[in-house]
Order: sequence, then structure tokens, then C-alpha cells
Amino acid sequence: MTDLVLSESLAAARTRLAEALNAAGRPADAARLLAVSKTKPAAMIREAWHLGQREFGENYVQEALDKQAELTDLDPIVWHFIGPLQSNKTREVAEHFAWVHSVDREKIARRLNDQRPAALGPLDICLQVNISDEASKSGVSLEALPALAEAVLALPRLRLRGLMAIPAPAEGRDAQRAPFARLREALEGLRERFPEAPLDTLSMGMSADLEAAVLEGATLVRLGTAIFGERSARE
Repeated sequence: MTDLVLSESLAAARTRLAEALNAAGRPADAARLLAVSKTKPAAMIREAWHLGQREFGENYVQEALDKQAELTDLDPIVWHFIGPLQSNKTREVAEHFAWVHSVDREKIARRLNDQRPAALGPLDICLQVNISDEASKSGVSLEALPALAEAVLALPRLRLRGLMAIPAPAEGRDAQRAPFARLREALEGLRERFPEAPLDTLSMGMSADLEAAVLEGATLVRLGTAIFGERSARE
């Protein structure tokens, strides 16, 4: 993707988000764009950075670390880890990311807490919810969510910010909105139960369902292909 095309696609993504927020009657700054850069080279992240994008989402730990090493001259970049997280990768994530969206069990949360360098400050956390009850998807169930949230809130080097979900594909705006509404309601329930927690984040919405997610209160929308183009065969 050339500089010109990337500038156009990123501008189009920003316009789409702005229009969705306006249609939902929400403030222009109520949701942020997370550029999902997995499988894309560091050079493309650098281009997006020069176009004003600051938050990037990665799925693969070693790939992300390689890019981070190449982009140390760019400040600030806010790195979000959004993929499935295995126990043997928690240290690298705890040391090199600002956000983790994919925490779905207490063991992973405790490892991230124990391995987070104190000098970096708390690691911002979203709990991944299996909102469509898919056997193939990661995520905590809605029933188990309050207990996991309580456990994470007790960990001093983590800061629980909200919830993330990847719903099953659905046709039609109403069908798309339904799982996002359940996630929003789940976050509202956590706010009532834990009123002192900084629960301000709903990480939901991708290229196919951004508008539905924004209508239900998304604060971080994750766009990859729409910004960077088609991904490699790894995906």
C-alpha cells in the first residue's frame, strides 16, 4: 500500500467512525480508532504514525516485539495486545504493551500482574467475553464475568478498564447490535457492582459491524483491513 493509499484509507476509516458517532448521537471523541496492524510491516505502522495514528493492535507477540524494536524512535505509540494470550507469552506482553484486550481467565491476569514492571505503571486490561457462546472463541462467559472482574480488580499492577468481544458474524443491523448490547449491559452491571473501578471501555466493532458497535456504546473500534489492506495468508 502506497503512502497515498494509506492516507486515503486511514482518512476514510476516521470519517466512517465520525459518521457512526454522529448517527448515534454521541460526541465526536466518544470512541477511538485502534489500527489493527497484525501481519503488516513496521514501515506501514510508521506511515500511519506520521498520519496521526497513535494506537495500534497486535495479535502475535514475537511479531509485535520485532516491530516495536524497529519503531522505538516513534513516541508515543500505544500498543494494544488483542490476540489470544498463552501463559508462556505473558511476560513479554506485560513488559511491552500498554493494553491487553484478551484476558479471559484469572491465571493469565495474575501472571500479567506479577510480571508487569512497576516502573511502567498499571497495565490497562479488558476482559474478553465470549458474547455469542461460540465453542471456537476465547472469552469468559457472562456468568463467570463478575468473579473474574473481582479477581482482576484485586491485582495492583493491572487496571481493569472494560470489556472486549468478537461476536459471531450476523446479517442486518439489529442482529449485529444484539451481542454488543449484551456486552454494554454486562459493563453496566460491573459498574454497579464495582463503582470505584475505572470501567470506561468497550472494545468492540470491526470493519463489518462498526456502526452497530458504535450505536451500542463502543469506545474502541478495531479496524485492520480497512486501513492497511488485505492481510497475508497467515490470517
